[in-house]
Amino acid sequence: MNYKWNKKKWVTLSLHVIFWLVFFFLPYFLRPNYGNTRHPNRPPSDFLYLHSIDFIIWMAIFYLNTNVLIPGFFYKKKYFQYVSLLLFVFSVLFIIHRLIFYLFLPGRPYPLDGFILFAIFPSIFIVTVSIAFKMFTDLIKDETKTKERETENLKTELSFLRSQISPHFMFNVLNNMVALARKRSDQLEPSLIKLSSLLRYMIYETNEQSVALEKEVEYLQSYIDLQKQRFENDVVLHVYFQEIDNNYIIEPMLLVPFVENAFKHGIGLLENAQIEIELKVKNGLLEFYVKNKFNETEQTQDHTSGIGLNNVQRRLDLLYKNRHNLIIAKQENWFSVSLQINLH
Repeated sequence: MNYKWNKKKWVTLSLHVIFWLVFFFLPYFLRPNYGNTRHPNRPPSDFLYLHSIDFIIWMAIFYLNTNVLIPGFFYKKKYFQYVSLLLFVFSVLFIIHRLIFYLFLPGRPYPLDGFILFAIFPSIFIVTVSIAFKMFTDLIKDETKTKERETENLKTELSFLRSQISPHFMFNVLNNMVALARKRSDQLEPSLIKLSSLLRYMIYETNEQSVALEKEVEYLQSYIDLQKQRFENDVVLHVYFQEIDNNYIIEPMLLVPFVENAFKHGIGLLENAQIEIELKVKNGLLEFYVKNKFNETEQTQDHTSGIGLNNVQRRLDLLYKNRHNLIIAKQENWFSVSLQINLH
């Protein structure tokens, strides 16, 4: 539930003012002749004075109970002391009410039933409302603090997960550069330029909570191009990226671990290496497929296998809970990943 309105002081102040205005004028709304029924000759101003002073006392009871008695005794389960203090407050109220009555209505008998009806019952109502109000506002504060802690924990965990990706990625890309340098390839300079653009993306764009999907796809394409330069004819590579609408956004570096995993385990001692990558978006639904051949024996001996995939699975659970579908399967020396994300 969203409680942002509770953080606005003017909203809270307005609610308090409205409540007290309604409470003050409620007797007049219910009974227009309220205050003159038992004593028709009573001046209206006398009743207004008496009612106004009672009203101030009720306000004092409300805020005393809310700010002092409830947190100091009720929340600490000191119920006997709490009830005793309320009884003391009601006793003081009786004394004040009686003095005020004799002050404004001298010579008239003090009606005990009138005190119970017009002072005690409203006071009990005020105490009940103040308890409900205090418990509700404290519940909102606790939930708000919990949400803030969850948000901070989420940010911390996501930052940690992203930091896990960067060293692994950099290790592979630098290996590409070493291979090109040993071959004295003319592709070294454009590769370094691509690497520079990738680093710029990793340093600046990944600090944001989300990026344009188009930028993420450009990042993927540059990564794939670098891998193609490294492995050249050692792998049959099929890549299809649909043209992306700029209106879609995604968590940065969310898709690259799947591609990285395909190159890591789909090439090497494997004969007839083959990798297939496809990305398309339709009606806000991202469909991403990665498929590669793998060697069962080689992958079993690789203790780091799956670390990147576990990483991205955790990020998906944190960021796209109930908005994604991830299927990872192995069948006949083929490893496949099918990911669907609702980008709306």
